Amino acid sequence: MKHIIVFASIIIVLSACGAKNDSEEKTAAAGEEKGVALTSQQLKNAGIATGKMEQREISSVLKLNGKIDVPPQNMVSISVPLGGYLKTTQLLPGMHVNKGQVIAVMQDQQYIQLQQDYLTAKAKIGFLENEYKRQKELNQSQSSSDKVYQQAEADYKSQQVLMTSLAAKLQLAGININKINETTISPSINIYSPINGYVSKVNVNIGKYVSSTEVLFELINVSDIHLALKVFEKNVNKLYIGQKLIAYTNNNPEKKYACEILLIGKDLSMEGNTEVHCHFEQYDKTLVPGTYMNAEIEVKNNQAFALPTDAIVRFESKQYVYKVKGNNQFEMTEITTGESENGFTEITIPANSDLATAEFVTKGAYSLLMMMKNKAE
Repeated sequence: MKHIIVFASIIIVLSACGAKNDSEEKTAAAGEEKGVALTSQQLKNAGIATGKMEQREISSVLKLNGKIDVPPQNMVSISVPLGGYLKTTQLLPGMHVNKGQVIAVMQDQQYIQLQQDYLTAKAKIGFLENEYKRQKELNQSQSSSDKVYQQAEADYKSQQVLMTSLAAKLQLAGININKINETTISPSINIYSPINGYVSKVNVNIGKYVSSTEVLFELINVSDIHLALKVFEKNVNKLYIGQKLIAYTNNNPEKKYACEILLIGKDLSMEGNTEVHCHFEQYDKTLVPGTYMNAEIEVKNNQAFALPTDAIVRFESKQYVYKVKGNNQFEMTEITTGESENGFTEITIPANSDLATAEFVTKGAYSLLMMMKNKAE
């Protein structure tokens, strides 16, 4: 009884192996079968149409990424050329400011000294000017020596230089020389916003002393934000100034923003890319500097060989076309495809290939594929 059971088990194992081998052989045969022949009636029923490759200009979509940037002229760092103590400010990050608005008040004793020096020099220059004119007349009439006249001229011109330099310092500090006199000397100066924009940083607090090199505030004019895209070297020649594109954020990819290329970088980074600056055609206040965005640019390729997209079939994760062999016979040929546009798909032609001159099935390709599958089964 024991020997009978062992013998039966061996038979079952051998049968299973045989069935497996038969299945593998059928699959291999189906994979190797790349040709199909049709009768005239089958050819008519399948609606087969044939044709050769065409040379067409097919557009492709170049996908890039980058982030929103602000041009240097729209970013302003506010500092005090002469230093001083921050007396008052109302600024907070994100606050909007208008051009000419007082954004801070600074105070320091050097402002008092500077105004004093200017007013003193202004009072003295009148006397020196009159003395210079008097000595000039005396010298012309030989009533005064050249030395006295030259000394009066030097004193007067030196005072002019002093007044000019003091006026420039006052102007640099933000003090209007036309609004100061003997009774209006002030220990404070106002800091005005040079642009319309938003406060991005506040680096000081009230009562803090800041030097001339320290930045009090940073302002940004976001009405002219740019989109800075990273473009690799191989794609730079596909772009040009004025080219249109669309951009979108990862958070809201359905909302598209129209842009136009303004500037293409002329140098490459260590990673082999350059920056392309784009202008938003319509300002959107929801877009803030630093936001990462994606972009799609439609670029034109050179003339390429193409077939109707219906001529291409997918089988076992590969792409094929049917080459016409004659006598209603067609051969399945693997291909490499490129971009598709307007119902045509670019076909890559290998070297020493006859694909450029061959004739292909342009309509009914999937019908041929179904016939091949049925035949293999």
